Amino acid sequence: MTIESSVRSPLLEETVPGGGHTSLIVKRGQLLRITDKRGGANVSLLMFNAQEKSERLNLPDTLKCQHTAKLTRGHCLYSDMGRVLAAMVADTCGWHDSFIGVSDAAEVAEKYGPGRYQELRNGFYRNGTDNLLVEMGKWGLGLEDLVMALNLFSRVEVDGQGAFRFIEGNSRAGDYVELYAPMTTLAILTPIQHPLDPNPSYAPCPVKLTLSEADPEVAEVCRTSREENVRGFQNTDRFFL
Repeated sequence: MTIESSVRSPLLEETVPGGGHTSLIVKRGQLLRITDKRGGANVSLLMFNAQEKSERLNLPDTLKCQHTAKLTRGHCLYSDMGRVLAAMVADTCGWHDSFIGVSDAAEVAEKYGPGRYQELRNGFYRNGTDNLLVEMGKWGLGLEDLVMALNLFSRVEVDGQGAFRFIEGNSRAGDYVELYAPMTTLAILTPIQHPLDPNPSYAPCPVKLTLSEADPEVAEVCRTSREENVRGFQNTDRFFL
């Protein structure tokens, strides 16, 4: 399926290397495109209300109110206040993991070996938890603010016995997801390997970020996809009255 891009002339373009981390404010009415540059990427993402950071992404509510466990185009990312932090207005990948969260230092060491800075310098093995905490610290946030992250580009299925299964090859080079912000949102992300990725080698993949202004109409595919989202957008708009 061909998905028309919503990106206008970019305000910002940058590449985040595999294993790196970054954060940025996506203002109300702006759109963030995240592109898998090589294929096989995983991006662990947190979102906060940039004006009141005690309000943050709530994945259980996001899934429950939209009656899905498969986030893709047409879905919204909800805060714990029932407001829409971002709307997924385009998605060439088709599936993003909302179950597993991120790895920590012990898990990475067990899976890939020590990978210490002393020997590898900037190539040392990073983990999702520490990467997110480093970026959160830049905005006055700490461990108590670390909630479940959304893993973009990764597909995890649940079998009949309730076991999780990572699906390899879910994202190809050039796949992207576009997130429209109806609320001024702080996005914190790290392109780091998914905890269930069976690759025995430490090899996180880079992603490209493109920030642009957007027509609010691009979010109609999300606003009108279900009645719950109509109310979610109304609740978000009230915040800016």
